[in-house]
Amino acid sequence: MDGIVIIGAGECGTRAAFMAREAGYVGPITLIGKEPHLPYERPPLSKLADGMVQMKQICVAGALEATEIRYLPGVSASAIDVASHSVRLTDDAVLQYDKLLIATGASPRHLNCVGAQHALDFRTYADADVMFSRAQGAKSAAIIGGGLIGMELAAVLRGRGIKVSIIEAASKPLGRAVPPRFAERLHLHHVKEGVAFHLGQGVSEIQKGGAILTDGTAVPADLVVGAIGVVPDTELAQQAGISTGNGILTDMFLRTSAPDVFAAGDCSAVSQIGGGHMRFESWRNARLQGETAGRNMAGANEPFNGMPWFWSNQYDLSLQVVGLPSAGHAQVSRTIEGGDLEFYLDDGRLVAAAGLGVGNACAKDIKLAEMLVANGASPDPSQLADPAVNLKVLLKSLRAA
Repeated sequence: MDGIVIIGAGECGTRAAFMAREAGYVGPITLIGKEPHLPYERPPLSKLADGMVQMKQICVAGALEATEIRYLPGVSASAIDVASHSVRLTDDAVLQYDKLLIATGASPRHLNCVGAQHALDFRTYADADVMFSRAQGAKSAAIIGGGLIGMELAAVLRGRGIKVSIIEAASKPLGRAVPPRFAERLHLHHVKEGVAFHLGQGVSEIQKGGAILTDGTAVPADLVVGAIGVVPDTELAQQAGISTGNGILTDMFLRTSAPDVFAAGDCSAVSQIGGGHMRFESWRNARLQGETAGRNMAGANEPFNGMPWFWSNQYDLSLQVVGLPSAGHAQVSRTIEGGDLEFYLDDGRLVAAAGLGVGNACAKDIKLAEMLVANGASPDPSQLADPAVNLKVLLKSLRAA
């Protein structure tokens, strides 16, 4: 047997490997990565350093060697046989596993219009390298999709002096995950920075010189980028007969329907206490689920109880959202120096919070709000609204009680 085998060497799979060792697992661990690089973090890809794409490595080769984690770069899994506990790789090698983690992540959702091949993806280091290399000689860019990735890329490209157009099928950008007040503020900030928006529009054709909208409008662009979201990579699991839905379905312990097979990260949908499954897409979720899976493969029996959280930097503004805000929640607003906060209460209990401000103006308050949510706090709304009331005091009072 090859002990623990992990398919996917992103944030989730790599953290799982290290955590299994930290949890005391002494058997073989094999980490399979389809990219040729050492494992790296994805968020920095949209944040250039000295005009170059950043590759922030999760670990160095020496760390893998020191913990006796066998890393196989530039290869991927082609099939899983749950009956024989084996994984076949694209180089025809076969690995036997005691425990298997599927951490294949997600892939960009592709456009289905004429000329879709002319649109660039933005997911991997190679994608980022191609896009920013082409951006060096570009004067204009069209970004299809007004979500977080599309808006972040728009900010970066505007910072390089490139004229940017965002094409979004919805009536407003950032409509799915961002509180409406903050989405509107970010939208207006982009307009102020010179970004042109084509809202309520689809794309009928992409040409080398730009995009044609469904109403016939031509959007000239030297560079076209598709940013319409991602889809979980579940094909391996489906072919192996493992249960899938909007992701690979797992229980609260990240176990799939197949014995000794776990799934975690962007590819997984985790069972929820209230019923159904939820798939989280964020860097921190990938890390926390990977660590939980690593401990469980090493012999623990720990449920995943991470809280949804994401952030986005656009120009000088930073957005953070913790929990799952809903229009049905009671909302409380607070204005602080350099930013604004929104708190969300469900039957009096704090369940989510969001902050938008300059730089790290809201970071401390969002962290404290996350701790209040995790502790099941039901704070007085008037205290949440009052900037003179330190959230740390509310947290201390809750813990003392």
